Amino acid sequence: MAQSSIEWTELTWNPTTGCTKVSAGCKYCYAEVMAKRLQAMGVEKYKDAFKVRTHPEALLIPYTWKKPKIVFVNSMSDLFHPEIPIAFIKKVFKVMNENPQHVFQVLTKRSERLLEVHAQLKWTHNIWMGVSVEDERVVHRIDELRHTNARVKFLSCEPLIGPLRNMNLQNIDWVIVGGESGRKPRPMDADWVIDIQDQCTEADVAFFFKQWGGTNKKKAGRLLNGKTYSEMPETETTFG
Repeated sequence: MAQSSIEWTELTWNPTTGCTKVSAGCKYCYAEVMAKRLQAMGVEKYKDAFKVRTHPEALLIPYTWKKPKIVFVNSMSDLFHPEIPIAFIKKVFKVMNENPQHVFQVLTKRSERLLEVHAQLKWTHNIWMGVSVEDERVVHRIDELRHTNARVKFLSCEPLIGPLRNMNLQNIDWVIVGGESGRKPRPMDADWVIDIQDQCTEADVAFFFKQWGGTNKKKAGRLLNGKTYSEMPETETTFG
């Protein structure tokens, strides 16, 4: 578990680590860079760098949190990677099911596998399921997410590297948009962002603008038309 600087969450929890690239959004994967850095630092969990690994000992961590949290699950991996056994995915879901006071945000690029196994999983109200949609080549992920039993469904359009016109946002609760950051970020057109915002407004979907990105993402900030957009989906989870 670690405090997170990601604007739309509070903590990260990684019961699995490692991944492989599947689409254009993976080109400059921050998690891969971080895993290699942690390996070089001698962190045991990352001794195999970015190879896919499960960490059963991490399953106990959420039971220790004393206050309700918003948690990004597997910031350093993809829970629906084909190398992660369905038996372990079920264990991760059991932990989330047994900790209803926390919100668990799960994000995948493997929407095909998500759809394939979703009926075997228990989708409690506190599990938010999202798919990454970086450009129009992967909009099929939205349909596959829509057909799952997840109670709360969201899109992460980050890094946004192309327009996403006329998305079908039926049964989608939340859309996050962000530009790519790092040493060689691909540019994001402001018109792409505004168009997505307009689609969310029309479909009554919560809109969260995370960042413009670029080589200096802090300087670029996250203002859109002079405003900060930090909308979150309405859920049954009550924080007390």
